[in-house]
Amino acid sequence: MQDIVNYLNGLIWSPALIYLCLGAGLFYSVLTRFVQVRHFGEMWRLLLSGTSSDKGISSFQALAVSLSGRVGTGNIAGVAAAIGFGGPGAVFWMWMVAFLGAATAYIESTLAQIYKEEDEGQYRGGPAYYFEKAMGQKWYAWIFAISTIIACGLFLPGVQSNNIGSAVETAFGAGSIINTSFFGEVSFAKLVSGVVVVLILGFIIFGGVRRIAKFTEIVVPFMALAYIIIACVIVALNIDQLPAVISMIVGDAFSPMAGFGAAIGWGVKRGVYSNEAGQGSGPHAAAAAEVQHPAQQGLVQSFSIYIDTLFVCSATAFMILITGAYNVHGVGEAFLVQNVATDIAANGPVFTQMAIESTLPGVGKPFIAFALFFFSFTTILAYYYIAETNVAWIKRTVNIPGMVFVLKVAIMASTFYGAVKTADLAWGMGDIGVGLMAWLNIVGIVVIFFMAKPALRALRDYEEQQKKGVTEYTFDPEKLGIENAEYWNKKAATEARAKAGQAEPAKARKPGVA
Repeated sequence: MQDIVNYLNGLIWSPALIYLCLGAGLFYSVLTRFVQVRHFGEMWRLLLSGTSSDKGISSFQALAVSLSGRVGTGNIAGVAAAIGFGGPGAVFWMWMVAFLGAATAYIESTLAQIYKEEDEGQYRGGPAYYFEKAMGQKWYAWIFAISTIIACGLFLPGVQSNNIGSAVETAFGAGSIINTSFFGEVSFAKLVSGVVVVLILGFIIFGGVRRIAKFTEIVVPFMALAYIIIACVIVALNIDQLPAVISMIVGDAFSPMAGFGAAIGWGVKRGVYSNEAGQGSGPHAAAAAEVQHPAQQGLVQSFSIYIDTLFVCSATAFMILITGAYNVHGVGEAFLVQNVATDIAANGPVFTQMAIESTLPGVGKPFIAFALFFFSFTTILAYYYIAETNVAWIKRTVNIPGMVFVLKVAIMASTFYGAVKTADLAWGMGDIGVGLMAWLNIVGIVVIFFMAKPALRALRDYEEQQKKGVTEYTFDPEKLGIENAEYWNKKAATEARAKAGQAEPAKARKPGVA
């Protein structure tokens, strides 16, 4: 199984995808005149000013849901893997994919807002919706929807739960080894962590998107802030080494230490895995937000890339590098750098635990286990919401009873399976899921640009209203030449009638109804 997964990863994560991720970010950074820099202040304002409604969540809640998908295992174990296989220079490429990817995040999230729909009393949207409406290619939307359901419902949850189990095992010991017929030998710690995670997960996902949003808007900011504070303490206690670490990150990014290709490859792969820019997962939460103008949520989602990679991932990288708690793998069994025991997996949370433990004895192992639980758990919730949104898109055409229930059971089973299996298999399957979504989404949004440029038109419209100093933003897609944006067309028509003092047109009465 591992050999098959490795082969598929080699195909999906070819150099073509690496450069496509960077190229798309650069392409949209130039076209938006580096929106991620120009509108940094506006991002802050929007983040704090949004409100929710009966149909949609607030901008901050949407940010929290999308951040719950971004801030997870990739920030703790993923950064360690990037350094372990790509060298310290991989961190530089994680920064690059974050900076450029913030523009990609603006584009995909604005598209999600433009083409969102109302579905059973809540907003839905994402790549499947904008591929159908902006590209006019429903077959492509079907491919993305099915791929995303498989990726987020089956492949990716196991990565998160696997690292929860590994962190708990490292922090509190494996306990007794239990021999099972299906999973083989499993430590008691992993078995218990798997059961606990699945039980809590079931309680929340059966409560709907609002329960997910309420949970993540409290947990994600708290854990991210606590994690960054711990990182700052460790960096402050080793501040004399910081200049050398930064020099090493930048220098190794362009040196053959682990191979230039290894540094950029692992940096981009783990960068995309962590911040999800271009992957197509963030737009699902972006579409659920209640905003006055689509560009507003695009800007908020762009800011989330900074939080994820430039803050949280950098915190992990500095802790690992400044304490020397890492190895760098070479060819075969060889090590280019060996600072810790060779039997410690680079694609797990142990490097990060060791980094904290070396400076704050007795804190590292339990703290990372605690942080990983919340980071990874909220990420699994985000995966469920993304998969559910694509099931909702499919139900518009093929409504098979029980589809959502089957998804809930499947993601709970995947979560438990990942908690007790090996890290290599879990990460490999997760990489396949991320890679498939990234390929489909990036190619799709580039095609949409050449067809209609809707996200860029929305940005220009928003900036024009900013210059006029409006307090209430409006969005009329027909005026901008954007087709098939039914929700916003209806909203614009309603606002126009209200301005003219006209009543809402009466709904047509069904035949035979008094």
